[in-house]
Amino acid sequence: MTKLHDIYKLGQSIWIDQISRELFASGELQSLIDQGLRGMTSNPSIFMKAMTGSDAYDEDLARLIQQGLEIDAVYESLAVSDIQQAADMLRTIFDASDGADGFVSLEANPNLAHETQGTLDEIRRLKKLVNRPNVMFKIPATQAGYPAIQTLLTEGLPINITLMFSLEQYEAVSEAYLKALEARLGSGKPIDRMASVASFFVSRIDSKIDPLLEERGTTDLQGMIAVANAKLAYEQFKEQFGGPRWERLAASGARPQRVLWASTSTKNPAYPDTLYVDNLIGPETVNTLPPETIAAVLDHGTLARTVDRNVDLAREQISRLSQAGIDLDQVTRELLDQGVASFSDAYQKLIANLSQKALKMRAP
Repeated sequence: MTKLHDIYKLGQSIWIDQISRELFASGELQSLIDQGLRGMTSNPSIFMKAMTGSDAYDEDLARLIQQGLEIDAVYESLAVSDIQQAADMLRTIFDASDGADGFVSLEANPNLAHETQGTLDEIRRLKKLVNRPNVMFKIPATQAGYPAIQTLLTEGLPINITLMFSLEQYEAVSEAYLKALEARLGSGKPIDRMASVASFFVSRIDSKIDPLLEERGTTDLQGMIAVANAKLAYEQFKEQFGGPRWERLAASGARPQRVLWASTSTKNPAYPDTLYVDNLIGPETVNTLPPETIAAVLDHGTLARTVDRNVDLAREQISRLSQAGIDLDQVTRELLDQGVASFSDAYQKLIANLSQKALKMRAP
């Protein structure tokens, strides 16, 4: 038994925020699964590092180029192959948990973040392409994303809603899940194996707010706001998935839409490297971690139910932030815009880098 198993006993599943062929070939992924890892997430930035940072993809890249595929189709083929391999390796967890865990996440083309119909078409196409029951499809929590999220959930697809920073986003996303469950139940469709996570980004909050606190001389709040914001999101989760409305759905087998803590590696070296793990452990949650943070947790993570501890203090800290003249709503809106742009930029860089590799391979 490891600390990952112990965290699971406290109600939280640890997923890895990483995918690469080296992770498969080295045996590292299987080793982590044996140590209690229960899922995986990916994004365009992760694929960019994997595909352009080594020669592990070169043989398949050359083969696909020889077939005359466009570069975006080449990328998709490489990514889908990785996603399928990861899904197959996680399938035993998926089956043993009756479809609650054992997922790997694949993101929609980030250039579609503000296109509802484009997102719908993309996710439906990807669902057929990967052809695995334990693949979650990532959609950002934008205004255009909300209706796509609700529609696809109503169709029964497993959805990972990403780039969430605010309680306003969380309310919209959890409401979309509840409405989808109600729609399925009303039309006689099963809801007992519906799966979704609401990915609430954590460390980026502190990275954005800490310099503002420095400017205002409120340094005692530095490194506190991200966890406080996440704790208030968890309080909202408990409200949404409690009471008569939820009980009616739960009676028909519905599972809560778990909160997933994302961006939980510590960016500030002055902070503990398990800061965003130790303080957010609790029931019906997921934490997706890069390999180095998983190693830190296994070595010296502090395990206890903490996600709903000191919630009044969290409210006080958020209140003090406002008193210091920092608008958290504005900060989270900016973070969403930056997050969408970052994933889009990573995708464009990935395509450009693969294009450069392709040119070299085509050269005589």
